[in-house]
Amino acid sequence: MHPDRFRGLVDAVDTATGPFVSVYFDDSHDTADAAAQLDARLRDIRKHLEDESVDTAVIEAIDARVRSTHPPVGRSGRGVIACGTRIVLDQHLSVPPVTTVIRVSELPYILPVVEHGIPHASYLKVAVDHTGADISLHDGGRSGAETVEGSGYPVHNAHKADTAGYGGPQGHVEEAVRKNIREVADRVTHLVDERGVDIVFVTGEVTARAELLTALPERVAERAVQIQGGGRTAGTDEAEVAAEIDQEFARLRQSVLDETAERFAAGRGTGLAVDGLANVTAALRDGSVDTLIIGDLGAATVVADRDQVMLVGADTDTVSALGGSPDRVLPADEALPWLAVAIGASLVRTDDRLDPADGVGAVLRYADPNVG
Repeated sequence: MHPDRFRGLVDAVDTATGPFVSVYFDDSHDTADAAAQLDARLRDIRKHLEDESVDTAVIEAIDARVRSTHPPVGRSGRGVIACGTRIVLDQHLSVPPVTTVIRVSELPYILPVVEHGIPHASYLKVAVDHTGADISLHDGGRSGAETVEGSGYPVHNAHKADTAGYGGPQGHVEEAVRKNIREVADRVTHLVDERGVDIVFVTGEVTARAELLTALPERVAERAVQIQGGGRTAGTDEAEVAAEIDQEFARLRQSVLDETAERFAAGRGTGLAVDGLANVTAALRDGSVDTLIIGDLGAATVVADRDQVMLVGADTDTVSALGGSPDRVLPADEALPWLAVAIGASLVRTDDRLDPADGVGAVLRYADPNVG
């Protein structure tokens, strides 16, 4: 997962005056009593946070954020991270957590997002036909929707007997359709440029999808992915659309993992890949990590300097030898991902092909002489 997905967390950690509250839960909306189930989960989360002495205003902020968004379609998970009353991450998960996960800690807990979250910071869903498009923007867990109604008219096919002659009724229809598609393309392009959208999912009429991709500038078209389900008509199966989007994100995550596995295997023994807590924390300190590979870290911890979390090591002796005060013991599954984000490294979760020592490895940007 690209580190830009989490860049806001770096500033949040730098300015935090209290703990982070990280909550992951099942927010599926696939049963008749889904709303009641969500209410029950939120009550349980509230009770847990109260038991952890989390400020009431923070609890209310999390509850309000969850309730302010439209329910998902089908099976879904949700991750919300708060720093004080500020929500610093709000993320859909393609796979719901088996059980609710709640952490109140010094650093945000982002591993569930790395594994099942949206790998891009934002995306558009565009349902297009020859009259216009319905566009929804998904940005950091928040969403907004708008409709582009093309000004071209008429868009219905003329009768065969009326199509003879250049510029006849059929020609007017074709020009009206082109005008509407151009207006949709202009709006999509504006949103991509203005909001820094990473990926554009295009659904709707087959011919309209193709025409839209042709009308988009290359820099936008190369971010577009066609999906088969969905459209602008009533009765559209939104669960099918959501499933296709999740499948595309899963494919993207798998593609990144495939590439990382190859690089990790090729880099071992060359100084371009390392594993184990000692080597990986050294590489993170030096800023040489390109991709952090995270497996099962269990209850492993790392040690950091009292004032500089970037001065980190596998044990107190390491931090002391570097001139630091080893006063902070941090969960490795919180500290290592955050450190990777802080230096601009990507993050991936392991699969069966990767079994790094201590549950953590890294592909390096360059052979680091300080890393053994």
